[in-house]
Amino acid sequence: MTSAVIPGSFDPFTRGHRYVVERAAACFDELVVTVVVNPNKRGLFSVPERLELIREDCADLPNVRVDQWTGLLVDYLRENAIHSIVKGLRSSVDFDYELPMAQMNRELADVETVFLLTDPRFAHVSSSLVKEVAKLGGDVTPFLSPHIHRRLEAILAGERSV
Repeated sequence: MTSAVIPGSFDPFTRGHRYVVERAAACFDELVVTVVVNPNKRGLFSVPERLELIREDCADLPNVRVDQWTGLLVDYLRENAIHSIVKGLRSSVDFDYELPMAQMNRELADVETVFLLTDPRFAHVSSSLVKEVAKLGGDVTPFLSPHIHRRLEAILAGERSV
């Protein structure tokens, strides 16, 4: 069985993320969307919220599961006998950022990184930009699934659940 991991903070999980997950799910028997936790960063969404939202968003993809990890991603891959990482690329800037990590992961753990291009409709979308626009009152509905958009609005309004 071929397995791969799509790592990220996913704060929040956008339609761009979903697009790459769908494409990767078609290439692997099992795909694990892994929320990589950086203890030094505090997200807008808690890790349990992110896991829940991604699970809901990917519920229709039977070979996709959602997990979390703190630490080196290659340790997660070793622990779970996974040999591939999938990364979505929006532009050459993403490639320039991701290439050294892909090379390091290959050196550390003989892990292959597969790059998938995002849909051009989402090439300008990042979780950070979505949060910034939403905080300033802009319309981010085209970039988020409805349930994630509702949760984002609730958090920005000072509520923790919808």
